[in-house]
Amino acid sequence: MASSWCSEISPIISLFVCFLLVVSLICPVCSSATGNSHATNQTFRPEEELHKLKIIREHLNKINKPSVKTIQSPDGDLIDCVLSHQQPAFDHPQLKGKKPLEAPERPKGHNPTGMVSENFQLWSQAGGSCPEGTIPIRRTKEEDMLRASSIRRFGRKLRRHVRRDTNSNGHEHAVGYVSGDQYYGAKASINVWAPRVANQYEFSLSQMWVISGSFGDDLNTIEAGWQVSPELYGDNYPRFFTYWTTDAYQATGCYNLLCSGFVQTNNRIAIGAAISPTSSYNGGQFDISLLVWKDPKHGNWWLEFGNGVLVGYWPSFLFTHLRDHASMVQFGGEIVNSRPSGFHTSTQMGSGHFAGEGFGKASYFRNLQVVDWDNNLIPLSNLRVLADHPNCYDIQGGINRVWGNYFYYGGPGRNVRCP
Repeated sequence: MASSWCSEISPIISLFVCFLLVVSLICPVCSSATGNSHATNQTFRPEEELHKLKIIREHLNKINKPSVKTIQSPDGDLIDCVLSHQQPAFDHPQLKGKKPLEAPERPKGHNPTGMVSENFQLWSQAGGSCPEGTIPIRRTKEEDMLRASSIRRFGRKLRRHVRRDTNSNGHEHAVGYVSGDQYYGAKASINVWAPRVANQYEFSLSQMWVISGSFGDDLNTIEAGWQVSPELYGDNYPRFFTYWTTDAYQATGCYNLLCSGFVQTNNRIAIGAAISPTSSYNGGQFDISLLVWKDPKHGNWWLEFGNGVLVGYWPSFLFTHLRDHASMVQFGGEIVNSRPSGFHTSTQMGSGHFAGEGFGKASYFRNLQVVDWDNNLIPLSNLRVLADHPNCYDIQGGINRVWGNYFYYGGPGRNVRCP
């Protein structure tokens, strides 16, 4: 499938997609594996450990803001209700002393639909809510930072040498994408599952990417979806997440609210918190609807969840190319394969079942749309699909009157055809 796909598009777009697939998420495999082997060869040094703990505590003091209320979630998270103008975004020099913006104009043709309201996370289902004027922030703990392969880059996707192929870097994908036009946003309903992740240094995610830039250090992305990441969160719950970068994951950007960037305006959704319920095989299906679009008036990129619920926005000044528009939108799944014991990982993508099994069994994206130059939500006209390891994880696209543009995707990882 990959060869026929590549023959249908220009070499530059092919290279661009390959580049994106390589750099699209963290690579705990490389850094963690090497870091662990390095650690086992070292003598325990109390002074170094104390210095490390000091750095961790300084960083925690920076990102964990004073709270007016703290909520204990059933999954073990602590959710702090922080005054909205004291959230991490307002540490940014261009935001100091300011307050979150009011809601912008929604894209035309936008009819909010979704299976869920704001009450889709474990912490809020336990009866918790944050007061007006505050936002809920998942508290970062010492153990979260100690799990990270690099304290200095905690909360960021790891920087590494970029390759323009996807065969040996450990990242595997099943994605749909559009390119070749100017895009001012994207929307999709994303089926939520709890895929099995084989070890701490792997992850499984499903997300949207809004992309601009080139192969070099100028890649801009805005990302949102759900992920299972034991390294980042310490468990195997699917969690709602966001990400951004303006320099190909080098020095800018972070997950969720772990740096100055995304401005949250919602007091009932905690970015990084666990999603509930999830879909079950041959049982109930659950999806989350996400919309990212560029406010025509101020140029900021807003994120909306479900039935018209604004989550917040990425200020336009964070970006270079995305100050104007995106040149590609991508949807789909990604895993990391660390080849434990020398075999392909059994980490699942989506539901852990191949696309051909269809509704109730395979994971899906539905109602895929983009936002045009005049702030109109429109159907996709040229969706292409790609699975770079189709014997392990695959994808099948389609279109109908109920779901519009959609695709099924995913797989079990290691199997008889994926050794």
